[in-house]
Amino acid sequence: MMYASTQLQQCFNSWLETMAMERAPQSLYEPVKYVLSLGGKRIRPVLMLMAYNLFKEDIERAKPQALGIELYHNFTLLHDDVMDRADMRRGKPTVHKRWNDNVAILSGDAMTILAYQQMAQCDASHLPAVMDVFSQTALEICEGQQYDMDFEQRMDVKEAEYIEMIRLKTSVLLAGSLKIGAILADAPAHDADLLYDFGICLGLAFQLKDDLLDVYGDPAVFGKKNGGDILCNKKTFLLIKALEMANPSQRQELYRWIELRDFFPQEKIEAVTSLYNIIGVDRMAERLIDDYTAKAARLLDEVSASDERKAVLRQLMDGLKTREV
Repeated sequence: MMYASTQLQQCFNSWLETMAMERAPQSLYEPVKYVLSLGGKRIRPVLMLMAYNLFKEDIERAKPQALGIELYHNFTLLHDDVMDRADMRRGKPTVHKRWNDNVAILSGDAMTILAYQQMAQCDASHLPAVMDVFSQTALEICEGQQYDMDFEQRMDVKEAEYIEMIRLKTSVLLAGSLKIGAILADAPAHDADLLYDFGICLGLAFQLKDDLLDVYGDPAVFGKKNGGDILCNKKTFLLIKALEMANPSQRQELYRWIELRDFFPQEKIEAVTSLYNIIGVDRMAERLIDDYTAKAARLLDEVSASDERKAVLRQLMDGLKTREV
């Protein structure tokens, strides 16, 4: 049986609802349950199950690892929200706002240990490869987060540096999810590697789309106000390319808004967005998204599974490219 992405998402959500978390103290585990209850697209576990389902049908065997990857992803969100001082996550108060920083940090720590416990629940024959991919992925995510924090203090970030940062911070978890799913399904090593590279390209396109939506998305659909990245001078692809491609007067104006401490938020958003439009960085981002999506499609073509089985991954890839949220 070949599962549709919606079926896999529903299946995963039912697993998540029945996941036992009855250890004490509840004050440690309540925030874990809370953050997992906030929903989300569950893209990473769904990708893992899709990769497994390319080669085998008994997706239940990948259940612990799918739970583990979602636990780990949500752990990163808990700690990211503390570092970013974010108040809201998926329309609800973040853990550090509902409780406090110490709770968010400690519950996040517990989540990463729970993730490792879930990930290790596989056949001995798969264990070394699965844990190697997962551990490398976890370490690279930390490296990506550090680069992102380092960039806050720099005005000379280059496009290649940014792409490497989002590869580490975003793409490797998508790629690792796919590769672990393939490993669990006894896929040929070449196919597992192709799916990993497919996930890297998918993740890069996904993050670049996020950069675009933050400025150009419909707030009613995207779920938050436009321009958050502009207001905090976040080094997105759009800002990096605007600074690179601007003429001297445009660059001076961008720097003026970046350095300004007293301003009306909407005025800054409109002024910087206008500069983005004139310089054309939105179109540059769209072309790069197209490039990464096309590369992902070519990598998927090489995977030895049937076209019928690969269709669900193609649909998900197209959906991520055209998404408005």
